[in-house]
Amino acid sequence: METKIFKIDPSDICDGSISDCADIIRRGGLVSFPTETVYGLGADATDASAASKIYAAKGRPSDNPLIIHVASPADADKYAYTDELYKRLADAFMPGPLTVIMKKRDIVPDGVTGGLDSVAVRCPSHPIAKALIEKSGVAIAAPSANISGSPSPTLAEHVISDMSGKIDAIIAGGECEIGLESTIVKIDGDKLILLRPGAITADALRCVCENVKISDAVTHMLAENEKPLSPGMKYRHYAPSVPLVLLEGEADKVLTFLHNAQNAEKCAILCYHEEFEDLRQERLIDIGAQEDLSTQAQRLFAALRDADKLDCDIIYAHLPTKDGMGLALYNRLIRAAAHTILHVTSASVIHHKNH
Repeated sequence: METKIFKIDPSDICDGSISDCADIIRRGGLVSFPTETVYGLGADATDASAASKIYAAKGRPSDNPLIIHVASPADADKYAYTDELYKRLADAFMPGPLTVIMKKRDIVPDGVTGGLDSVAVRCPSHPIAKALIEKSGVAIAAPSANISGSPSPTLAEHVISDMSGKIDAIIAGGECEIGLESTIVKIDGDKLILLRPGAITADALRCVCENVKISDAVTHMLAENEKPLSPGMKYRHYAPSVPLVLLEGEADKVLTFLHNAQNAEKCAILCYHEEFEDLRQERLIDIGAQEDLSTQAQRLFAALRDADKLDCDIIYAHLPTKDGMGLALYNRLIRAAAHTILHVTSASVIHHKNH
């Protein structure tokens, strides 16, 4: 398959290119497009055969549900049974990086929802995503536009690397602003269950709904017999091709460990900006200042992809905090590392797996 590349400036959207891509969606084809979070791989959300092409292109397990993207928050009612809590969330956070899981309507095929009777709905704020959905005239089912399990794409070049020759078109629309996928919540009566953290934090959600429960799957592995309720819960995700190990401990001890690791093994390091000058300038990637979680989020997936190109045998990164935006970083990194954490102590390094 020849994949067409459409370069579109988000501040000056070409209607002709958007129309061409919308035609592909309506014909049952696949189009990758930028959102404010990551690049998505889109298909008609009401077409089961189109959805199956997404799973095939990504190599994605068929029980891993897809998110559907709508042009306006009110459009969710065409595809799901919305309620007052959804409307409050929409007023507060949409368009934006929030996905809400609700009972689905029959118009959404089971193949889109991984066999679940619920559907995940999001209204993106990115102008290209909004224009494509509006022009297509239908909700667009779209997971991240990467090979399943690998780091999500935040640049068009990431999508081209993973998907060229597998899909109909790629809209190259620049770098994604946030860099981590949307926050996912499930409405459960008068409470919310946080299934995937993102830029909209648990504290922000509690400003709309006091009762927010964080699912155990956010920080722990899902049991083998559990069915994932949202993308990113069950399978190893966001992973580079070599092992990733997360480091936990006092800053000076972790820095000493990294010095020793640079001398002892062929390692890549995702370091804080403050550490960059203290380490040997070899296979080193600046992830951002230690307190700048937004920059770390935006750079994370690109950093993991860049580390994969550095001819290394192992990648080290810091274990993030679980506070605020840190929970989203923690969630992505423990999956990328298959829950492998090194606790760096004064006396020794204790290796814990499946933490």
